[in-house]
Amino acid sequence: MIVSKINSIISQPKLQSKGSIGVLDIFGFENFDVNSFEQLCINYANENLQQFFVQHIFKLEQEYYTKEGINWSNIPFIDNQDILDMIGLKPLNLFSLIDEESKFPKGTDFSMLSKLHNQHNKKNTVSKTKI
Repeated sequence: MIVSKINSIISQPKLQSKGSIGVLDIFGFENFDVNSFEQLCINYANENLQQFFVQHIFKLEQEYYTKEGINWSNIPFIDNQDILDMIGLKPLNLFSLIDEESKFPKGTDFSMLSKLHNQHNKKNTVSKTKI
């Protein structure tokens, strides 16, 4: 009787289960005719979420399968870690170069892009186009 009383007091009413469908589309940069700094930040956040997924679903799982000797088929995936590092991690990344250039009274897009290219031209993360 004591257990029944305690159970009735602390139990919660049964919640009805509701079905739901969630859709999250984050892969890839959005590319508008004109982009803003805000859009760059949104794309950067989305790409970091995608990279988290890639790291945990593809990279770590495949490493685990190999370590455990599990027979599996390689699943190709896109790994954008180098691009994410160029945008926000490495010294003289895109965000730090934008910040630095914006502090100069006569800072320009051209100057910032030149610095970006000089810092990252040896990797496939930045390409220089002729305008």
